[in-house]
Formats: sequence, structure tokens, C-alpha cells
Amino acid sequence: MSEALLEVSGLSVHFAARQAWFRTASPPVRAVQDVSFSVAPREIVGLVGESGSGKSTLARAILRLIAATSGSVRFEGVDLLGLEGRALKNVRRGMQVIFQDPYASLNPRMTAGQNIAEGLLLQGQSARLIPGAVADLLHQVGLPRDAANRHPHEFSGGQRQRIGIARALAVQPRLIIADEPVSALDMSIQAQVLNLLLDTQEQRGLALLFIGHDLSVIRHFCDRVMVLYLGRIVESGPTEEVFANPRHPYTRALIDAAPVSHPARRRARGALAGDPPSPITIASGCAFRSRCAHALDNCRAQVPALRHVGLQHLSACIRDEF
Repeated sequence: MSEALLEVSGLSVHFAARQAWFRTASPPVRAVQDVSFSVAPREIVGLVGESGSGKSTLARAILRLIAATSGSVRFEGVDLLGLEGRALKNVRRGMQVIFQDPYASLNPRMTAGQNIAEGLLLQGQSARLIPGAVADLLHQVGLPRDAANRHPHEFSGGQRQRIGIARALAVQPRLIIADEPVSALDMSIQAQVLNLLLDTQEQRGLALLFIGHDLSVIRHFCDRVMVLYLGRIVESGPTEEVFANPRHPYTRALIDAAPVSHPARRRARGALAGDPPSPITIASGCAFRSRCAHALDNCRAQVPALRHVGLQHLSACIRDEF
């Protein structure tokens, strides 16, 4: 693998827990816990997990949209957590985000063309050249030139997401973080947007951090996959290897719970029991132990570290230590 474009090391994000005025201070919400990974140029890395696992919080901390408690985020060798003001703005141009809700991510008072042009203006693009650049971007994402003059409410959900992709591409990023970019779209539209993202990634040589919960999309789309549970990465590796040989019980449960279209191929389900524990109350041990059918006594005593179970395959399960 080539030198990392994005390198996240020991990243944690803690929030103060909400409480009534008469209660004593409670421990913080540990939304992201000691997460480390890298993304290489032109690589597509998937991040999966249940709702509330910390996926979006991790993405926002990488982009400095929320503050990290500890750790480092290095983009092209520069630590973003140590930058402020113009220095942060200059480095962050190389990283763009596509949000889950395409309507909420666009300014409804501005036309599609004006939404896209914002990034070009920040880049210092000449006002005379912006209309042509906007038209080119709309063409790249499969929208007509006259779409520039319409407002977001005049488009369908899939078209709005295409505008969001065009806006992200306007500043010529090297990395795009796609935060569940198709989960709010109809099934018939999802494939179109995914194919557009894949074609754009190949043509521009982009790296993608793709956040999702649909495992069939992740398997089709990503080179590598990371599985996040209660703020920690519990398994990671090449996508096909992880799907063919999941080592962590949580990964196996997610794969077993995924829909299978053909009745003859349906497996016995290893459904997850109960809900994830609170990120406030887990003080020690494996956070998955209360839902795991294979938990050992040691699972209460120590947080399992990510260990190699293959050349590039890692799992954080105590059973893999034996």
C-alpha cells in the first residue's frame, strides 16, 4: 500500500453527559475511543456499524467539525488538530464531505449553481470563469446546464445528492468522506448515485472514506472495511476477506443479519440480542460482552486490542489471543 493520505491515530471524542441541575457530575459520553486507521491515495475504505456506533462523530472529528478529545489526524502529513484559521482552511480544502441528507446540506435560498460556486469562490476562482466551471461540474454528475438556475426544492432527492457531489468536487479534493450518502434515497436511485461516486473516484483518482450500514453496498463498493462498535474499531481488513471470514462476533452478527434475496441462500440468523450498552457506563472490559454468545470471564477484565489474524486482517476479540 502506498503512503497514507489520511492517518488517524488514537482519536477519541468525549462529550459531557446531559444532566439535571440537581445531579452530581456524571462520566462523559465516550462516543469515539482510541481509533486508529489510514486511507491510502485512490483507496475506498468502508466504515460500518449500528446506529449510535460513532461513525458520523468520527467523520466530523476528522474534518474538525467537532473537537477531538485526544489523538491526531494527519492529512498529507499535516496534523489537522494542531491547525487554526487560514492554515486549517488551506489544508481542509483537500478533504470534502457528502452528507446523508442532501436537502439539509444545501442552502435552500441559493440556486444549485450558487451552492456549487461557493467552493470555487473560496478557491479564488475568477467570477468570470465560475459559470462555465459550474456547468462542467453539473455535466460530470449527470445534470443539465439549466439546473444551475433552480433551487434545491425543485429537485428530487437523488438529484440533490448529485448537486452535493458536484459541490464537493468543486475544490478538487484528494479525499471525500461520504457519510451514508444513499441511505435517504429510494433503492432505484441508490445504484445511480453509487455508480456516479465510483466513476468519479476512478476518473479523479480520489480516496473515499465511505460510511454506511448496508453491508451489500460496502461489499460491492469498498477495498477495505472497518467495523465500529460503541466507538471502537473491532475488526478491519480487505473487504472480501472480512466478509468471507469474519473473526469478531459483532461482525459475524452484522453479516448474518443482512438481507439475502434468494431463499435458498438464506443462512441461520445470528441476530444480535438487546441494544448496545451506554457509552457512559462501560468502564472496563469488552463493550460487546453483554450481547456476545461466546463471552469469556476475561472479557469483563480487559479491552481487547486489535490484533493481526491475517496479513492485513485485524480483530479485537480476546478469543483470537488463544
